Amino acid sequence: MTVSIDPIALEVLWSRLLSVTNEQQAALMRTAFSTVVRESQDLAMATCMRHFMAAYPEAMLEPGDVLITNDPWMTAGQINDITLVTPIFRDGRVVAYFANTCHMLDIGGRILSAEAREVYEEGLYIPITKLFQRGERNEELFKIIRGNVRTPREVEGDLYAMASCNDVGGSQLLEFMHEFGLDSIDPLAEAIIDRSERATRAAIARLPDGVYENEVYSDGFETPVLLKATVTVDGDQLTVDHAGSSPQSRYGINVVMNYTHAYTSFAVKCAISPEVPHNEGSFRPVKVVAPAGCILNAQHPAPVAARHLIGHFLPGLIFGALARAMPDRLMADGAASIWITMFRGARPGREPYTFMLFQCGGTGARPTKDGLNNVGFPSGVAGVPAEVLESLSGLVVERREVRPDSGGAGEFRGGCGQLTTFADRSGQTWSMSGMYDRLKFPAQGLLGGKPGAAGSFALEDGRDANPKELLFHPPFSRVETALPGGGGYGDPLERDPDAVLQDVLNGYVSIEAAAREYGVVVRSTKRADVQVSLPRHFSVDMPATAELRRARSPHLPGPGQAASRRTPPG
Repeated sequence: MTVSIDPIALEVLWSRLLSVTNEQQAALMRTAFSTVVRESQDLAMATCMRHFMAAYPEAMLEPGDVLITNDPWMTAGQINDITLVTPIFRDGRVVAYFANTCHMLDIGGRILSAEAREVYEEGLYIPITKLFQRGERNEELFKIIRGNVRTPREVEGDLYAMASCNDVGGSQLLEFMHEFGLDSIDPLAEAIIDRSERATRAAIARLPDGVYENEVYSDGFETPVLLKATVTVDGDQLTVDHAGSSPQSRYGINVVMNYTHAYTSFAVKCAISPEVPHNEGSFRPVKVVAPAGCILNAQHPAPVAARHLIGHFLPGLIFGALARAMPDRLMADGAASIWITMFRGARPGREPYTFMLFQCGGTGARPTKDGLNNVGFPSGVAGVPAEVLESLSGLVVERREVRPDSGGAGEFRGGCGQLTTFADRSGQTWSMSGMYDRLKFPAQGLLGGKPGAAGSFALEDGRDANPKELLFHPPFSRVETALPGGGGYGDPLERDPDAVLQDVLNGYVSIEAAAREYGVVVRSTKRADVQVSLPRHFSVDMPATAELRRARSPHLPGPGQAASRRTPPG
């Protein structure tokens, strides 16, 4: 259905709708109890409204009702992610729904990890039900939730923050409707969806018809996991088929279909139409399929707690498939999965703590820019300052720094990972449950770019441990994590020597790697009695660089000639 609204009016109304949801998000972040939401911003909205509306049609709802569920197959793919939905009434009828999904610090069961064998082991399951009815707490449900989680204060506080942010959004929407004299926002929604669909179809139609394939490997839990994608472009329709991917695992790295659909369609949008909003309209031209029982369409009761370890590989998988159809437009492979660590122990005063930490490696290099250091993609979650971790746990961060030489070499360098050393200061036994990947299969480069460095995980006592398992550590012990870097883009020998020098000065690339990977000879002119290195102490030896590069690549200019650089695509 095509809805016609004056373009200027549509832009004004659309922008106001976005501001309403921005107010909703701000309210949630300002009132959340856990650092997962407040600091890391792990909040979103999953594709689940059809399930809520089927369970509770409008006739069963009243003002003040708030619905809840954490069903992985209906919402965000793991039971730690809880979704709250609030119907918004105007003149006795529902005019909108406000919803949000947040990752709870704890949901009971096993501590968040990939070790469970069934979803039942992973914690408390909440079917679609009412958390609040006519504005009153569902006391029995709150008692069940509090009695089944390790951090009842934080979980209950976050549930209130989630409900409150929906109220803020609903209040802002009603004010918006009153201001513009709208009895319904349905025509506006249909216009937005229609425009998004047409823009996405136009972007698909610009691609050459064909079948494009790619496959990548994840570390898996016990054995590597193969992920495959066959992308078929046919006019203004695009289909992604994940047939051929590994079967679902016995461990909690499985991905439910709605999570697979979310990250696959997101990857398509990023690749072909990043400016188009992600909504029902942009979904319609993109079909995502995966065989039931494969790791990307896991069937109940498969364990799914660490589904991000596999799901976050999907954008890189899709980009690799589309690279042949879109040369010089897609980024190289990145670190993919965020690294999540669940720490448990006691603070120095013996008060127990549970703390969840997100860490990010490097993104892949882009056709005209370097990758980003320690930035989450595709998740976008933020890290937590060391001061916050130290104040809320029994740990101290002894070191957190950019990991040198971890970004893949290329004309444009992959983003670097990070090095972190955690040490216990409580003097008591502590534990950590890691969910890490890319320790075996590093991020790959594009068009001659080299792979980024793989990740690593080291225990002070030298134990060879699976980082996806729950590990216990003695008092005052240390653990070091080294996150992977992103892949490079283009021939490293075509990187601007001045850019390599800047990488050396910034600590991203060592002097040895500058020569080894880029053919750039960096000299130090620092006197022996000078204690501090300054930029003026380093320079590029251009004749030696030209000679080194010519020896490695005979087509490059000889000594004394400027090294030509590939012209970036327009």
